[in-house]
Amino acid sequence: MEKLGYQDVNHQVVERCKGGDHRAQYELYKLYSKAMFNVSMRITNDYTEAEDVLQEAFLSAFKNMHNYKGEASFGSWLKKIVINAAINAVRKRRSELVPMDERTVADVPDEITEDDSEWQVEQVRRAIQKLPDGYRVVLSLYLLEGYDHAEIGEVLNITESTSKSQYSRARKKLLEIMREPQFVA
Repeated sequence: MEKLGYQDVNHQVVERCKGGDHRAQYELYKLYSKAMFNVSMRITNDYTEAEDVLQEAFLSAFKNMHNYKGEASFGSWLKKIVINAAINAVRKRRSELVPMDERTVADVPDEITEDDSEWQVEQVRRAIQKLPDGYRVVLSLYLLEGYDHAEIGEVLNITESTSKSQYSRARKKLLEIMREPQFVA
């Protein structure tokens, strides 16, 4: 039985792009820019910075197209570039992850559940934007981008347990923000 490899739906555009076709680059930009901007915005929490990250990520992707092997979708490959560029932008702001005592992880209650339907999406989005950078980055990578704590640790150069601690603290802080009078319906 022949093993079928992964075939990206945009394979032909990607191949044209690898060949230096500027129209193909523009096609890929049109296909992915909005989604990648949203990823960048969730991490940087700054519109102008997210735009800069997006441009930097696309330039990097186009310059390094030879490294894309087609083992996953082009979108997944590009998303990793965008996430790394966004994290680097946040780091450049010299923001650090909030220091934690790892022994306190068990003390943080699981007060926000995934099926807690009382929270409105817009309110949660605004509350996430109010989180400190370190909290927002870990929360975004875990909840919105689907990274596990080991991957987050690797990307941010922190331990897996620190990622878990940051995530727990971020959830607690998010709940506090959501309880502020301007967020209560």
